[in-house]
Amino acid sequence: MNKNTKIYAHEIRIRGLVQGVGFRPFVYRKAMDHGINGWVENNNTGVHIHAEGIKAALDAFLLSIRRAAPPASMISRIGVSEASVHNHTSFSIKKSEDLSAEITDVSPDIAVCDECLEDMKKQPHRLRYPFINCTNCGPRFTIIRGLPYDRPLTTMAPFVMCKKCREEYTNILDRRFHAQPVACKHCGPHYTLHSRGIIEENEDEVLKKTAALIDRGGIVAMKGLGGFHLACDARNEKAVDRLRKAKNRDGKPFAVMFRDMETAGRYARLGEAERQILGSWQRPIVLLDKKKETAAGVSVGFNTIGGMLPYLPFHHLLFGQLNTDVIVLTSGNISEEPIIISNGEAMERLAPVTDAVVLNNRDIHNRTDDSVVRVVNKVPRLIRRSRSWVPRPVNTGPDVDGIFACGAELVNCFCIGKGRQAILSQHIGDLKNAETLEFYSESAGRFKKLFRSEPRLIVHDLHPDYLSSRYAQESGLPSLAVQHHHAHIVSCMAEHSLDEKVIGVSFDGVGLGTDMQIWGGEFMLCELHEFERAMHLRYVPMPGGDMATKEPWRMAISYLIDAFGSDYHALPLPFLSTINPSSRRIVEQAIDLKINTPLTSSAGRLFDAVSALSGLCTHASFHAEAPMRLESIAEASETTAYGFETGQSIDTRPLIRDVCNDILKGVPAPLISARFHNTVINIIFAAVSRMSRAADIRKVVFSGGTFQNKYLLEGIENRLRNEGYSVFSPAGIPANDGGIALGQLLIAAARRSKH
Repeated sequence: MNKNTKIYAHEIRIRGLVQGVGFRPFVYRKAMDHGINGWVENNNTGVHIHAEGIKAALDAFLLSIRRAAPPASMISRIGVSEASVHNHTSFSIKKSEDLSAEITDVSPDIAVCDECLEDMKKQPHRLRYPFINCTNCGPRFTIIRGLPYDRPLTTMAPFVMCKKCREEYTNILDRRFHAQPVACKHCGPHYTLHSRGIIEENEDEVLKKTAALIDRGGIVAMKGLGGFHLACDARNEKAVDRLRKAKNRDGKPFAVMFRDMETAGRYARLGEAERQILGSWQRPIVLLDKKKETAAGVSVGFNTIGGMLPYLPFHHLLFGQLNTDVIVLTSGNISEEPIIISNGEAMERLAPVTDAVVLNNRDIHNRTDDSVVRVVNKVPRLIRRSRSWVPRPVNTGPDVDGIFACGAELVNCFCIGKGRQAILSQHIGDLKNAETLEFYSESAGRFKKLFRSEPRLIVHDLHPDYLSSRYAQESGLPSLAVQHHHAHIVSCMAEHSLDEKVIGVSFDGVGLGTDMQIWGGEFMLCELHEFERAMHLRYVPMPGGDMATKEPWRMAISYLIDAFGSDYHALPLPFLSTINPSSRRIVEQAIDLKINTPLTSSAGRLFDAVSALSGLCTHASFHAEAPMRLESIAEASETTAYGFETGQSIDTRPLIRDVCNDILKGVPAPLISARFHNTVINIIFAAVSRMSRAADIRKVVFSGGTFQNKYLLEGIENRLRNEGYSVFSPAGIPANDGGIALGQLLIAAARRSKH
């Protein structure tokens, strides 16, 4: 037989994000293109292909799979082996199988695609249908109950496909072939509007009345993909103020949804990186520099706005009826509780504070908030990793199987290890109340079941009083405590596949150190399994403990006493006149007597102090408000900086004295902010240079919530890279405590492998 016509067979096994993204129809079409016979199937280990054809065709078939995979897919591994030829005469898609405790990646939710938006205008059975989807878009993680990803194991199970949808679902050439949420207005879920005891069931009327309410200044609660949202006209000051009161949310900025990219460009400055991530299939909230004002209450004095584009068919249909081109779209919850997902709870909790509640009858199984991104140095950086990213795994070098990482307390995510993959949960929130702990426990149970994980080791933060630490202690499993800032650095090392000694700089608000003091301005020599603390910011008292994070003026007093002693009273600093004298005396006495004044090296508390000294934020209405306000006013053209002294601890007293001198001289706050930021950049550069010379290391890793500061991160990254350092900072994993669990997982795995 001519070797060019000889038939060969390959078994091809593909691991990664390959379910729920149209992968099998894609493989089928490529098989047709290249004359391949055989079959493809989904199972809980991934996609399995038996391919038969001549050698050239098989090679071209494999290459096309690697190069042209669906946009939302992510291939982590392709295994190819020779197989027996069975003389197949066609190519087919086999029924999914459930083979073992192994799992394949579960697709995140995907924004509605352009083809579906066109179908929504043309297909009679889906005309203006707000649940339209196909194999390339639609709900995935939020509706999945189990693996493999098939309709009976999703919240679409109650909706029996009509004849037309069934034909599309079973037609291998149709874009909706095996699209598990496929539906139309005749057989799928639908929306209803509830307002003052009146129920509107006609979906066209639901949209018209929802739009009319928003345009008239009303507030509407709307069921979305991973939970409810609260919406109002972002240009209407009274509506925004009313929404703030309804949510019990004083000063934290609201996210908005723009009608389209053109609208976004009118309200905010968009570079190419911002345009790409705004318009991506993930459709996150993106922090943008403002050009045009919405209502003042949206951004509450910040020069940025968190904006996103429509990602549900319902959003596009709603903007088709709205007069306004930008709406507030904030999570449907009260204060710091988890986002609401059930219709009953929405009617109970949200109906009393809104003008209408828009429900639908498709259940949300896994709640997810909108993800948040900020572009720094032209790189999109996740601040909140949730919708459209979760549960996409992080591939790890070490074997992390059987480890459960609890995360920290603030902006919590947990993480489970499966083989050599780390699977981070969606954003849980701050573990400070019973409702969020219940969400945490419920989600942890669902992840363990969905990904068939039976933890044998549980790892948690060194702080014993975090609710996440208590969760570990009450699990009955062998447990391991991990230092907070070591976990921060290792989370970034994991993202960048680093397994060597690096210089780690971890700046954040709070984390318990091995000396039982409050760390947060740390310079470390880090490996996966261990670390050495080389330098840190100077310790100062933290009056009132956690109260200092809510009242930044306390840290300002502490730093003033540290820099000037009791002589600080002689300084006519304007901010002092805004503080109750008796409250000041109580703080002074507490510091003097060392009562509830733990020592802290926290960079976050240093930012708090300078923000308060400058008169920007003496009382914070939300987490990290003081540092955020300090960053937001920094004058980018300013190049001068303040003084400091470098030893094992970085002496910040010269910095504080210089700041006070500038304040007393009447230097504008934007210049003070910029000089302070420049000083922090100088501090980091000096410390890294010294450590690099001593340890002969040129790789530097940044992590911790302070590095969400764009001015700071851009400045220090550029400076170090210009000096020839290799710099690694978080992008796909949050720099804040939302990335802690990944670091905990890798540290536990590294230590386990040492025993």
